[in-house]
Amino acid sequence: MPARLPSWAWVTGLTVGAIAAVTVLAVQADKGPHPTATSAKPRSTAPAGRHPAPAASTPAKVPDGSGTGRRVVYSLGEKRVWLVDASEATRRTFTVWPGTVSPDPGTYTVSSRNESTTGSDGVRIEHIIYFAAKSGVSVAFSNAVDGASPPPADSGARTGGVRMKKADGTALWAFGTVGTTVTVVR
Repeated sequence: MPARLPSWAWVTGLTVGAIAAVTVLAVQADKGPHPTATSAKPRSTAPAGRHPAPAASTPAKVPDGSGTGRRVVYSLGEKRVWLVDASEATRRTFTVWPGTVSPDPGTYTVSSRNESTTGSDGVRIEHIIYFAAKSGVSVAFSNAVDGASPPPADSGARTGGVRMKKADGTALWAFGTVGTTVTVVR
């Protein structure tokens, strides 16, 4: 009769196996083609106290003058981010909710990352990717853990968070490793 493993060993083995499977899938996803945003009806109403969700649209062209090579492009005017691979192909594009402090146009690099924390608005956020600072405020991409949009910015607080939908935050987290170029354009 085979020896019986303690229950903790069985759970540990499952956990290690699950982590390995997720890691393999993340690496495959980062190397494979990524869909871009498609047309969708914008929401006509938003829950009280929330911004309407950014509307998806026909995939926008990467802005001229945004550099070359593998990079994240962030357009202040379009409130949109592009993930561009080394072959200049757009891997993904999506709209965002910027904070009250925006970086100046220019080229930056991802300086650090934080898996999760609480944002300055008190919301649990994840996939925080820091890339700039302005007037003492750190500017970073992130998404709310619960997928919610940020509250209206009428509190007078200075925030540098650039929020996005949860799926977009997950894609940016896989793409935007430390040292990745971030180009900010008007």
